[in-house]
Amino acid sequence: MSQGDTAVDFVQVLAPAKINLGLSILAKRSDGYHEIRTFFQKVTLFDEITIRRNPFQSGISLTIDDPSVPSDGSNLAAQAAALLMRDCGIDCGITIHIKKRIPIGAGLGGGSSNAAATLLGINCLFNLNFSEETLRQRAVQLGADVPFFVMSAPTAYAAGIGEQLTPVQMRVPFWTLIVFPNIPIATAWAYATWSKYNSLTKREKHIKYIASFDTLEDVVSNLWNDFEQVVFPAYPQIQQLRDRLLNCGARGALLSGSGSSVFGVFESYAACASAHKVLGNEVGLRLFIAQTVPQS
Repeated sequence: MSQGDTAVDFVQVLAPAKINLGLSILAKRSDGYHEIRTFFQKVTLFDEITIRRNPFQSGISLTIDDPSVPSDGSNLAAQAAALLMRDCGIDCGITIHIKKRIPIGAGLGGGSSNAAATLLGINCLFNLNFSEETLRQRAVQLGADVPFFVMSAPTAYAAGIGEQLTPVQMRVPFWTLIVFPNIPIATAWAYATWSKYNSLTKREKHIKYIASFDTLEDVVSNLWNDFEQVVFPAYPQIQQLRDRLLNCGARGALLSGSGSSVFGVFESYAACASAHKVLGNEVGLRLFIAQTVPQS
């Protein structure tokens, strides 16, 4: 990200995707949200956010190179900009351009990551000097996943609705093949369906805090996602994709978030690329090879 000073007219920020290395859904709260336990992991699949000062107009102008993504006030990046501009009394206009690579409705946190990148970019561009903790407090107003993307730590254990974050050490970087079947899944639907399902079944596993992933086996043994219990029956083709990743040599594979992306965990780039070669000719799939974002 560009350094913020009075001579800087724009900043560019990379907004990473995330995968969930395990996810348990707990009780539904009185405010309608569900308590969760999960491990968030940033990966090297990025959107690119460019934010510019526009002294000749007021307000926010947002453009996106993907026409399927809304560019109005419903976009989380626009909401993030409006939040900081209002709170900090920024009266000049800004333009935001998003170059999209992270698919929407995929369980990869693209919208939340864009919002966090916008907060970080405006903080830099206008020399606001907010600490990470202060930005995280604002970020939770935008969405439960947004505070994680504000964090500098690439791996975190999350509790509450996802906003209670504890950094975790990832001592075993790995490659991942992310497969998006072009089936957007609404998170609200997934939670509502889970609530009905969970009233009829017993819980099989809870995700518990660990301070570090020291081996690939630590990562693989933790791979569990409660959303698979409702997404896979509704979309059996997504379960088939997860199973195909395992058949292609992944050490483990999982639905990310509420889906619809699945990802495989691989020991090497060569193994990951081999799986990509097998699945890459499938019609209707988008595939991404990525690594875990390294510890800073």
